[in-house]
Amino acid sequence: MSSVRAQITLGIAALLLLSLCSIAVGVGDIFNGNSAANIELMLSSRLPRTLAVLLTGASLAIAGLVMQSLARNRFVDPMIAGTGQSAALGILLITILAPQSTIMVKVLVASFTAFVGTALFLTLARKVSSKDPYMIALFAIIYGGIVGALAVAIAWHFDLLQFLDVWMSGEFSGVMRGRYETLWFIGFVMVAAWWVADRLTILALGRDTSIGLGLDYKSTLQIGLVIVSVISGLTVATVGALPFIGLIVPAAVSRMIGDDVRRAIPMVALGGALLVLVSDLIGRLIRFPYEIPAGTIMGVVGAAAFLMLIFSRSFRHA
Repeated sequence: MSSVRAQITLGIAALLLLSLCSIAVGVGDIFNGNSAANIELMLSSRLPRTLAVLLTGASLAIAGLVMQSLARNRFVDPMIAGTGQSAALGILLITILAPQSTIMVKVLVASFTAFVGTALFLTLARKVSSKDPYMIALFAIIYGGIVGALAVAIAWHFDLLQFLDVWMSGEFSGVMRGRYETLWFIGFVMVAAWWVADRLTILALGRDTSIGLGLDYKSTLQIGLVIVSVISGLTVATVGALPFIGLIVPAAVSRMIGDDVRRAIPMVALGGALLVLVSDLIGRLIRFPYEIPAGTIMGVVGAAAFLMLIFSRSFRHA
């Protein structure tokens, strides 16, 4: 327990330090002596960007934790297993049918299609052998690829491939005051995840066991689906999809402290925020003053970390 507390304390300190670095890094110099202009730059761009990074990282990690409880598999990530692709497909469809729709309408449509896509994934995943956890992971990648391919085909037909690429590649360069505030709704969703955390822990034991323990299996499953779908819809519509956050962080945390969802949520949120913040900083600094999208950096880092998890004997036998 003391080791976990020490890790949380160290993580919070690192988060604060990196947040200050995020606010300081940029083409514009906030230490040029022009106080009024510097404050305006911080409030309109640097601070909103940093807050968006933290909210996105924490929420995607929690969505991954919930998704892994629903699928009963540590190798599932909403942004890979079709949820993110379904959300992007929903935004694409509403853009075609009603191009003048507000961001909130796009979020609602994206959340709905993410819900449908995730529910279909879980239904099909139950038909896959659960004895080998890698089979579920492989099926998730294939399913997400199919949904993504459908979105690409529709986007190509309507000459919207560039728009689809924006939604499928998470990046924060366009985040400014007035263009990220919908992410604050994620706070309510994270509270909902905390509220049902104990039920999600029981749900992960399996349908028959959880019903035998008195859990309302169907309603808990639906609540979990709503949590994952809303987070995915908000994230994809605002900053785009970021892969592997919902896979790496929950899997690593569960390896350290077990499968208690309520106990894992704070560490998962902290780890997700740190990981996305580091990815965003690397993307901003590696070719300064140009930027590499955080989603691209996360794709490289996440793939390497995923392979490490797969080849870790201690993790496989945990």
